[in-house]
Amino acid sequence: MASKSTARVTAFTDLPSSDAKWVKLQKVDYIDAKGVPRVWEVASRKTRGKAGVDAVAMGNIIYHPSKPPSTIVVLQFRPPVEATTVEWPAGLIDASETPEQAAVRELYEETGYKGRVISTSPPVAADPGMTNANMCLCMMEVHLKEGEEEPEQHLDEGEDILRVNVPLSELYQRLEGWAKEGYVIAAKLYHWAAGVQYAIDHPELFRRIDQPGA
Repeated sequence: MASKSTARVTAFTDLPSSDAKWVKLQKVDYIDAKGVPRVWEVASRKTRGKAGVDAVAMGNIIYHPSKPPSTIVVLQFRPPVEATTVEWPAGLIDASETPEQAAVRELYEETGYKGRVISTSPPVAADPGMTNANMCLCMMEVHLKEGEEEPEQHLDEGEDILRVNVPLSELYQRLEGWAKEGYVIAAKLYHWAAGVQYAIDHPELFRRIDQPGA
């Protein structure tokens, strides 16, 4: 297993929304389905660009001529959870970018690999009970050549990201192992891996789905 980051949180301090660069805390007054006035609290992004989407995650499949399909996950210290997380590469969408453009750029920056987008999800909610933050999931393919060396990452100042290449057939078990060691697994990655594992463990279900009336 990869070693955890030695980074650590030294303090949590209340921050007025007016002093925050990325997010703000808001009170939402609304009327529920029974006509009762209610109040909610929401953490809102300040950085949403013209695409109307805050961020993009890159679900990636790595194809190699002589190795099984794999995916690259990234390990990095995340201050909000005070832990090293295991995630798919992801990042904020710049004001002038589309989700697809951001996906190609972010995958290259965080992993060094150049991939192509094969599908893009609609904007999906990250945690709708707490925040208006949304994201798109871009599934990407990277096709390698025999003997091709691992490329150099192109990280921004302050980024400390470890990339790990995991065969798809081992992904769910590797995530379970990381979780037992104290890593925090990103929900979107875990849910996808759990779905893949379910398909591996229950192939008969998908055979029945393919057979009308079964």
